[in-house]
Amino acid sequence: MALQYSSSSEPGSVAPPFSLPGVDGRMYSLDSFKECRGLLVLFMCNHCPYVIAVHERISRLARDYGASGIAVIGINSNDPAYKEADSFENMKRTALEWGLPFPYVFDESQAVAKSYDAVCTPDPYLYRNEDGVFRLFYRGRIDDSWKDPSGVKEQSMRSAMDLLLSGAPFSGEMIPSMGCSIKWKELTPKKG
Repeated sequence: MALQYSSSSEPGSVAPPFSLPGVDGRMYSLDSFKECRGLLVLFMCNHCPYVIAVHERISRLARDYGASGIAVIGINSNDPAYKEADSFENMKRTALEWGLPFPYVFDESQAVAKSYDAVCTPDPYLYRNEDGVFRLFYRGRIDDSWKDPSGVKEQSMRSAMDLLLSGAPFSGEMIPSMGCSIKWKELTPKKG
């Protein structure tokens, strides 16, 4: 496991397009969320201990903010040849086991992760829908205690979501998220 921190992104930048298959058999794109006020795009996977530690908090965010118009989508861009746990079949199992209340999609080519400049899992991007264009509102950590939910003092993502819904601009600090590095195909050791 190689610890990485998310890089910075330009607030107001437009979300790159995608069209990816979900574990539920549907295809998802930005258009799937055009009626939403906001969209949390979360690069995640099945095996990373950082994602495992926060998946319940992410699901809670999806449930708490879905009715207010902020949707969540989880994107797995890891190479399953590196870690079989991240295969599409295992994504289906993980979505069921964790009871994910949001779409979980597979970026098999890794082109979407590269277009977003995603670095780690989890790597969250919160977008505000501005007249049909998703513009980056916040990119950073979910909270200040990834390993221990009882130690959370600052709920960074929840605060950003509240601010997005209020219509105000983001004014806080974007503290990077941290997690396992994305398992890129060109870095996967060749078997044989």
